[in-house]
Parts: sequence; structure tokens; C-alpha cells
Amino acid sequence: MSENCVVLCTCPNDGVARDIASALVHENLAACVNILPEVTSVFEWKGTVETETEVLLVIKTAADRVERLNQRIPELHPYDVPEVVALPITAGLPAYLQWVSEETRQQ
Repeated sequence: MSENCVVLCTCPNDGVARDIASALVHENLAACVNILPEVTSVFEWKGTVETETEVLLVIKTAADRVERLNQRIPELHPYDVPEVVALPITAGLPAYLQWVSEETRQQ
């Protein structure tokens, strides 16, 4: 298993995205969170195809923190079922990946 992950999470607006990003960094669940504005999401929800403008969080974290993110994001998020998708980081600048690991150490 990869030591670090990128976790994707969509949010309804910038305010929610900033609040979640700040909480995750403050709680050492993420080393860094990028907030990407205005992504268009097309999905089926309760039998209807929806198209929404959302804000995308790109969360860099240690792989061993993903389980806690799966618990914490729904506590912070207004959606009934928020997107939380973890992708392993298979390569990267070693110094950056080490920093991610250090920043997400449990304290």
C-alpha cells in the first residue's frame, strides 16, 4: 500500500470547502488541501440526473489517515453522502512525500 494518498471531496460552495479544509489541516488529517473552484458534477441522485457546480478539495494525506477522513468528512459536510475517494500516490518528490507523512502524524 502507498504511504500517502490524494483524497478527492466535492463541496457545495467555497465556504464549506474552506471550513472543511481548515478543519482537516488543523486536526492533522491533511498536510495540504487545494480548493479548486467551479467544477461541474453530473450524477444521478434519487432517480434524477443532476448537474451541479461544486468546489473540489484535493486533500494530501498519509494513507493511514484515510479511515479517519472517512469518518470526519461526513461530520463536517452538509451532503447526505459526501464524495470521499482516496487515490494512492505512487511517486512524487521524496521530500514532499516525507513532509505529507510528517504533517499528518497523529498527535
